[in-house]
Amino acid sequence: MSIKITFMGAGSTVFVRNIIGDCLMTDCLKDSEFALYDIDASRLEESRVIIEAMNHTVGNPARVTTHLGVENRKEALKGAKFVVNAIQVGGYDPCTIIDFEIPKKYGLRQTIADTLGIGGIMRALRTIPVVDDFARDMNEVCPDALFLNYVNPMAMITGYMQRYAFPNTVGLCHSVQVCAPTILKELGMEQYEEERRELIAGINHQAWLLEITDKDGNDLYPEIRRRSSQKLAEDPEFTDQVRNIYIQRFGYYCTESSEHNAEYNPYFIKSKYPELIDRHKIPLDEYPRRCIDQIAKWKEEYSKLKETGVREFERSKEYASHIMEAVVTNTPYKIGGNVLNSNHLITNFPEEACVEVPCLVDGMGIHPTRIGALPTACAALNMTNINCQLMTIEAARSRKKDDVYLTAMLDPHTSAELDIDTIIKLCDELMEAHGDYLPKYR
Repeated sequence: MSIKITFMGAGSTVFVRNIIGDCLMTDCLKDSEFALYDIDASRLEESRVIIEAMNHTVGNPARVTTHLGVENRKEALKGAKFVVNAIQVGGYDPCTIIDFEIPKKYGLRQTIADTLGIGGIMRALRTIPVVDDFARDMNEVCPDALFLNYVNPMAMITGYMQRYAFPNTVGLCHSVQVCAPTILKELGMEQYEEERRELIAGINHQAWLLEITDKDGNDLYPEIRRRSSQKLAEDPEFTDQVRNIYIQRFGYYCTESSEHNAEYNPYFIKSKYPELIDRHKIPLDEYPRRCIDQIAKWKEEYSKLKETGVREFERSKEYASHIMEAVVTNTPYKIGGNVLNSNHLITNFPEEACVEVPCLVDGMGIHPTRIGALPTACAALNMTNINCQLMTIEAARSRKKDDVYLTAMLDPHTSAELDIDTIIKLCDELMEAHGDYLPKYR
C-alpha cells in the first residue's frame, strides 16, 4: 500500500518541487500519492505540471492529485501519513507589502519580517487561524499524520500547533544544516567541513553553534574566534557581520543569516544611528526585493521547463524526505528540529517555548535531545525573542487587541524604536490594513 504525502501550500512551486523531488529520489517514498493542496488555481496547476514532469523523468512511480480550495481540503488530507506545510497567508501582495510599508511610516525599518519584529508578529496572527483549521481537519481525517511545518514564523506556528492544535508536529528549517559550513567557508576553514562534529541548540533562526570540533575532537572555536575578529577588522565589505559580532560579544555563532538577525535585537537597525546600516551591511527591505526577484525568475524558469521538460535532479539537503524515510523504514536519522521545550530540554527556557535542538527520528517518531543550560548571555538574547513568541500565541488565541499591543511592546526591535502610544497606533493600522486576512480582534 502506497504512502500518502499531502503538501499544504503546493503553490509554493519551487519548494514543493524540492521536497517532492527528494521523495521521488527515495526508494521507500517514490511510489507515494502526492496530494497537492492550494487555494490559488493557477499556481496549483503550475506545481502539478512540474511534479508530473519530475515523476515522468524517474519512470512515473508516483500518483499526483490536486485539491483546490477549502472545500477540497479534507480530501487532500484524508489518510495522509505526512503533511508538509508551506503556506504563506496573504502572499507578497498585499500582506508582505503591508508589513513593510506601514511600519516605515512610523520610522520602523525591517529586513525580512518573517520571524520576529512587527512583520513577523502580523504574519503569525494571520497564519495561526489557518493552520488551526488544518489541525481540525487533520484530527478528523488523518489523526496519526506527522505534520512537518516549514512556515515562518517557525517558533510561533510550530509552538501553537504543538501546544494547542496538533501535537504530532515538528518544525523544520534548513539554517541548521548550513550554519557550520557557512562560517567555516567564510573564515577559510573549509577543510574541516566534511568530518566536523557540532552541537546546535537554541530557538529557530537564533540557535547557537555551541560546540564545533574536527574529526579528532579538537575544538575549532579558538581559531574561529580569532579569524572572525580579524575578518571584522580587515574586511569592511564582509556581509555576515551581525553573526560574527555575536561571536565576539556572545561567544558563539548562530544559525540564520545576518540580515535576519539584524532585526531580532535592538542593536543594529536604529533610527538614531543610521550609519550602522552601511557599516554592518544590513539590507533593509531585503525580503520584498527577494519576492519580486523570485517571482520574475520563476516565470522565466517555468516557461523553459514547459519547453524542455525536467531532466535529472538530485536529492537536496532538506530534512523532510529524510524524516519520512526514517519513520517508514525505522532507520534512525538526526535532524535539528523545532519542538516544545517539554521537561526543560533547555533548562534556562520555559517549557512552553518552542526550541530548536538535535532530534533523533525513527519509526516511533521524533525524539528530542536534552541540552541542559545554554550560556547565560545566549539564553538571555533568546528569551527576548521567546517572550514575544509566547505572547503572539496568546494574542492569536485570545483575539484581544490589548494582547496584540503587548506582543509588539515585547518585541526587541519595535520596543527599542517606538513608544507605547505609537506602537498601539501602528498595530491598529496594520490590523485594519490586513482586513480579512486577520480574524476580528476586540
